[in-house]
Amino acid sequence: MQALVLDGQLSYRQDVPEPVLATDEALIRLGLAGICATDLELLKGYAGFSGVIGHEFVGVVESVANPEHQPWLGRRVVGSINIGCNHCETCRHDGPEHCRNRKVLGIRAKNGVFADYFSLPVANLYAVPDSVSDRAAVFAEPLAAAMRVVRQLQDLPVNRVAVVGPGRLGLLIAKVLVLAGYRVVVLGRSETSLDLPEQWKLETALIDGVPDAPYDCVVDASGQASGFEQALRIVKPRGFLVLKSTFTATKPIDLAQVVVREVTILGSRCGPFAEALTILRQKTVPVETMINAVYSLKDGLAAVEHAAQAGVRKILLRP
Repeated sequence: MQALVLDGQLSYRQDVPEPVLATDEALIRLGLAGICATDLELLKGYAGFSGVIGHEFVGVVESVANPEHQPWLGRRVVGSINIGCNHCETCRHDGPEHCRNRKVLGIRAKNGVFADYFSLPVANLYAVPDSVSDRAAVFAEPLAAAMRVVRQLQDLPVNRVAVVGPGRLGLLIAKVLVLAGYRVVVLGRSETSLDLPEQWKLETALIDGVPDAPYDCVVDASGQASGFEQALRIVKPRGFLVLKSTFTATKPIDLAQVVVREVTILGSRCGPFAEALTILRQKTVPVETMINAVYSLKDGLAAVEHAAQAGVRKILLRP
């Protein structure tokens, strides 16, 4: 089959074997896949991954290993990306995303979705409602990740939230926080970067014009070390800083102000797919307006190059 394979550098190949299913897995035919910031960081060496990259997808179940899973055949699905051992205490109490022996689709020890076919445990799958298009469903994974921030803040003394980074994930985070009742501002480095947030009726501002320490909570979705530094600058003493970015830092980051101002840092990763699909069904987040272009897998290298350009929100891949 064809696939985009990372092995030191990214290449398009047509000789990649189709996945061999484990007893709990389904074979999924790719419909659409999304390129995200983590994929771009993998190309820079983040996580040391080799194999087929990609983890945002919507597809159709082609086959299953276990006859008990046959009702999934032909279903349109999205899926959570963490695969735990299902035996350790961490899996049982904290979830597979924290399992020390976990695999992560397209990121850690598990080939991803930038291919004609890929596999996932049936337990990771979620059926896509008929009313949700493929172009919307492909946003289920990042939208679920955005919803994780809402869950983490719900019991904290937070009202005013700044989201640093008006990119693909920052937009989703800001919108779901607004839907949850928070006062939110999206902060960017240029006026043009704020055009789409303003179309989404979100409050916006240039981050360089923000004074020091006005916000109860700051979410860093910038994908850059400089964004983290700005986020730390504008959070209040004893405020909350949510780190949503994964990036390869090229210089040391000064964390002294975390101690001096007693800032609470919350790491934030994957979130609830069922809630994300509900939002997509309700059409309260205009995800399709983020799509800049759709490429075929054979043009995947050009697609990745396009996705890395400044101001680009979402590039999709199709077989």
